[in-house]
Amino acid sequence: MKLLENKVAIVTGAARGIGEAIAIKFAEHGADVAFTYVSEGSAEKATTLEAKLKELGVKAKAYRSNAGDIQQCESFVAEVMNDFGKIDICVNNAGISKDNLLLRMTEEQWQDVLNINLNSVFYMTKQVIKPMMKARSGSIINMSSVIGMMGNAGQSSYAASKAGIIGFTKSVAKELGSRNIRCNAIAPGFVETDMTSYLNDNAGAEKYLADIPLNKFAKAEDIANVTLFLASDMSSYITGQTISACGGLNI
Repeated sequence: MKLLENKVAIVTGAARGIGEAIAIKFAEHGADVAFTYVSEGSAEKATTLEAKLKELGVKAKAYRSNAGDIQQCESFVAEVMNDFGKIDICVNNAGISKDNLLLRMTEEQWQDVLNINLNSVFYMTKQVIKPMMKARSGSIINMSSVIGMMGNAGQSSYAASKAGIIGFTKSVAKELGSRNIRCNAIAPGFVETDMTSYLNDNAGAEKYLADIPLNKFAKAEDIANVTLFLASDMSSYITGQTISACGGLNI
């Protein structure tokens, strides 16, 4: 059974990691997928992913666009509307981390993380709700983090940005529920991606695993499965929620 047939989905930051897994999962379930990548270095991966999605029998297109730039977000959404005709789902997945102890953190590091992780969610959501409101339907899914719920030493900027996403999600859900637009967040724990490659260090891995009841790190597909649920009609009565996909880390 395909859960997203005849749906058009946007996924930001999908050239690798969680975003890539989400794009593939959506395509497997019949959704046409528009996704972004930001750097020239990711162009080859984006092209490869676009081809892979098309092989699954859906329409797909990669766009080079910076979610942390409001003008690029506006242009990107306009292009998607022109190319695909509608937007049913938006996954705000683009994100970075620039970890540092607070005493050593520069203003530039702080601003970069807040802009890409939090401002981008505002920029993209502001654009996609316009066609969603006209259609009186839509699902917005924002990628937060368990760190935004529990904090972590050396990650004050990352934690602040991801906590902000949770508050934003709750507010948007209350504003747009009457238009049948749902807005939810996912708070992944430690996921095996390029961003968390440091987890491959045996000493570091043992330290984090000791705090995870399920005693394992998540795969990107684990997060994609939760995203699929929130994107589909299976979650039609769920909005304003944050689902922790963390193996029990924050219980």
